[in-house]
Amino acid sequence: MKPKFVKESRVIKTHLVLPNETNNHNTLFGGILMRNVDEVASISARLHSRTDVVTASTDSVDFLNPIYQSDAVSLESFVTWTGKTSMEIFVKIIAEDFNSGDRRMAATAFLTFVSLGEDGRPIPVPGVIPETEEEKKLNKTGQERAKIRIERRKQSKEMAEFITITKPWEK
Repeated sequence: MKPKFVKESRVIKTHLVLPNETNNHNTLFGGILMRNVDEVASISARLHSRTDVVTASTDSVDFLNPIYQSDAVSLESFVTWTGKTSMEIFVKIIAEDFNSGDRRMAATAFLTFVSLGEDGRPIPVPGVIPETEEEKKLNKTGQERAKIRIERRKQSKEMAEFITITKPWEK
């Protein structure tokens, strides 16, 4: 399978922050941002694999600066690293004040997607070729993040073994 350039999976979406999307601090609800992050990341994963994909994990979302109602928010996503059937997607979130034109890094996120065949089972994905310094740095550090993801998932499965599942009306 022929590797693809990172730029082939790049997606940019700009979103206007509306009043009904803000909390009592006049900042964008984190959940709305996370929905948009998952959306652009899934498009990047599909562009890279040209298959159906599923979100395997939201590895991290780091909120760095608030996004205000007076802002536009741009989300840029791309594939940074690939495993056999999985793809790591990086999303950078940039807020821009419409009045001043000031731009700031509002958040960053890493997500993992798995490529699915017609039978719904995981299938191999192409490798990725980084070109820019940013892409190369993210690619070089991708394998270490993958090891951390695998360990975290193992711990989550172990924890799920002893977590009680109850009905809300039962005590």
